[in-house]
Amino acid sequence: MTTTPHDPTTALPGRPSVVDLATWQTARAELLVREKAHTRAGDALAAARRRLPMVEFDGTVEVVGPDGPVPFLDLFQDRDELMVYKHMWYDNTPHQGQCEGCTTTAWHLKDAVYLNARGVSFAVLTTGRWDEVASYVEFMGYTQPWYSVRDLDEPVGGSMGYLTCFLRDGDRVFLTYSTTGRGNEPVNGSLGLLDRTPYGRGEAWEDNPEGRPEGGSPCWSWRSDADGNATWGPTSRPVPQWTRPGATPVQTLGRHGPHH
Repeated sequence: MTTTPHDPTTALPGRPSVVDLATWQTARAELLVREKAHTRAGDALAAARRRLPMVEFDGTVEVVGPDGPVPFLDLFQDRDELMVYKHMWYDNTPHQGQCEGCTTTAWHLKDAVYLNARGVSFAVLTTGRWDEVASYVEFMGYTQPWYSVRDLDEPVGGSMGYLTCFLRDGDRVFLTYSTTGRGNEPVNGSLGLLDRTPYGRGEAWEDNPEGRPEGGSPCWSWRSDADGNATWGPTSRPVPQWTRPGATPVQTLGRHGPHH
């Protein structure tokens, strides 16, 4: 049931205008045309990705996991395709001091069953020492495979913060695709959902109607204090950490302090 506003031209500052249902349906249909075009453009980009050339590298290079050093080939788990997320790492740092951006990406990929069903394995790579990584993985409750790639070169090691894809042909391994920054956004389904809400992500760079409250910095909501206030201050943690047992208020991000 909908109601007809007494004055359709009246709108609260910074909020969408109020109209009758028929007017809304017309505006929605016009936007849908643009959304469909956006979807088709995305399909064309995906087709271009599938046509990228690839680079062969040594799949016997060893990464370190819970069972010690294993060849990179093992990460495929006998599947032909592998996707990895390269998680940034701060050495000698408590859990709350780790990267909030990488945390949100890894948190949204806690379970890879749908990738696995399509024949794609998934793993998280990071440059941290394995003893520190293992403690962090246990605290976060992650069940996807994690490996240390410390001191390894590209494409297995190297720069972190990337989503990267590989293809296997028997014992031969190939790099097929890699992206970073906003290229990682498809993993974070929360961002796509926020893009569909009236207030969006609440970030200053967004194109918003006149009167909308000024937004925050990019990714401002990814770290908060114990009361849920978004902050990059010393009492903050990456947001998902507050759901973990034993996550308590802290007084330092700890990026230069002892690990615990």
